[in-house]
Amino acid sequence: MIDERRLISVLQKGLPLITHPYAAIASEINSTEDEVINYIQLMQEKGDIKRFGLVVRHRKLGYKSNAMVVWDIPEKSVDALGQCFGQFDFVTLSYRRPRNLPDWPYNLFCMIHGQDRDDVKKNLSLMIKSCQVEGVNHELLFSTRCFKQRGAIYIHCHEDENKSERVEL
Repeated sequence: MIDERRLISVLQKGLPLITHPYAAIASEINSTEDEVINYIQLMQEKGDIKRFGLVVRHRKLGYKSNAMVVWDIPEKSVDALGQCFGQFDFVTLSYRRPRNLPDWPYNLFCMIHGQDRDDVKKNLSLMIKSCQVEGVNHELLFSTRCFKQRGAIYIHCHEDENKSERVEL
């Protein structure tokens, strides 16, 4: 039987870049490759894992410019526009957040990546036209420095104590 907490703890660190990553994970948690693969599929079927993806280090791939675009969207349109923004490959995040009036009227956020600032601006223009948000109040906030980028950590496993604890995020 697989220890689900240990499996999640290992998976959240990322897959090893080898020919058989699930075999390496199985070895680390004292299981088999088939058991690991089957258990991951079971967690997906149960909805415990919504998406199994990767974190791309976009700067290393030549995408040196990125910006958060914050939008002041009428409440009735947020869901539809969040979906519209999220359809673009160059958008890596699209999510709703509460406004903080009167200082912060923005309620929809998306992150756009590009090779340079002009590329990001061109992508933003395409979004504006395609999603028909001409004239909607927004701000384009370019990143100036990356301090940290990784996937979320949900479980910390203490090897020396052989116990896991859930971390609330």
